[in-house]
Amino acid sequence: MTHPHESSHESTQFDLMIQVLDQHGFDGMARAIGILVNEAMKIERNEALGAQPYQRTDHRRGYANGFKPKTLATRVGKVELQVPQTRDMEFYPKSLERGVRSERALKLAVAEMYVQGVSTRKVTKITSELCGLDVSSSQVSRAAKLLDEELQAWRERPLGKLVYLTLDARYEKVRHGGTVVDCAVLVAVGVLPNGKRTVLGVSAKLSEAEVHWREFLHSLVQRGLHGIEMITSDAHEGLKAARKSVFPGIPWQRCQFHLQQNATAYVPKVDMRSEVAADLRGIFNASNAHEAERMLKLSVDKYRVTAPTLAEWMEHNVPEGLTVFARPENHRKKLRTSNMIERLNKEIKRRTRVATLFPNEASLLRLVSAVLAEVDEEWQTGKSYLNIEID
Repeated sequence: MTHPHESSHESTQFDLMIQVLDQHGFDGMARAIGILVNEAMKIERNEALGAQPYQRTDHRRGYANGFKPKTLATRVGKVELQVPQTRDMEFYPKSLERGVRSERALKLAVAEMYVQGVSTRKVTKITSELCGLDVSSSQVSRAAKLLDEELQAWRERPLGKLVYLTLDARYEKVRHGGTVVDCAVLVAVGVLPNGKRTVLGVSAKLSEAEVHWREFLHSLVQRGLHGIEMITSDAHEGLKAARKSVFPGIPWQRCQFHLQQNATAYVPKVDMRSEVAADLRGIFNASNAHEAERMLKLSVDKYRVTAPTLAEWMEHNVPEGLTVFARPENHRKKLRTSNMIERLNKEIKRRTRVATLFPNEASLLRLVSAVLAEVDEEWQTGKSYLNIEID
């Protein structure tokens, strides 16, 4: 049984957590803050009542009386709270009495806990140093469990029809078996029939090999994803094989940005790079598919003598970046690269660089899921990404 004094320490610690995240811009963590503060307020009410839920005691000072919804506007977004109510006594959670000093302290605490995925032992040490409080590991673990359950529900939510799918991966450092290894974070986003973007899912494992991609893509299909008209991604071999296996026959647009990067490996002289880059941009910016193919043929012929390896590479690879010409002209610019995910990756990196190194895949997946879930909510309430005419 938790002593009321210990409960007070724990609730104040959670109070500090929400305000730190608010100050330093971990805007992907608004959902996490809500869960943590709700737990803090429950603990605080237990202390005020002088009893745990359903506990029989002569020291009880009142009774719990449900919850009242409250939306807290913060710099990280709207935080949905359930404020505990009481009867037979006055009670208002100190967790909601936010001050500038405690705002800074909270973000640091939550950044350590849920951005770095540190151990509960270290969490206790951090909050003790920051706030002069002792926090039980069980309460920290409980809050993490609730957050993980909500994020898992978001990752496994049902999907529906999608017009365009974009896939990409990034890497983060994770401890594994006593060593530091790269962990692949696979991300899938897309454009819905209403023209809005959506984050479909994310997966974190120690490999970007075909089996990881195949499992991830299968999970999207199992959740109901269908109707895809085109897929955009780079030419990673594992992703390429998995895509053909799970989505056979769906047109594939090879990311033009990655194509231009890949081309530099086949340019024999440094002083030729700008010329080759300009030729590729001309092909990609052509007015239609026929003109792009004509310009590609001219470029291939141009380099057959001076850069035969480049000419051969262009002939076999650049056509994979021209699939987008079959889509409506007003869609092409936003579909010809995987930039939609690249920008997401920058948002993820902005948060993961604080951690530098994650203790395991689960802690990494927790942070990335929280960031992406928040972005997905913004996309759903924001303006359309593409103007899609419904047949």
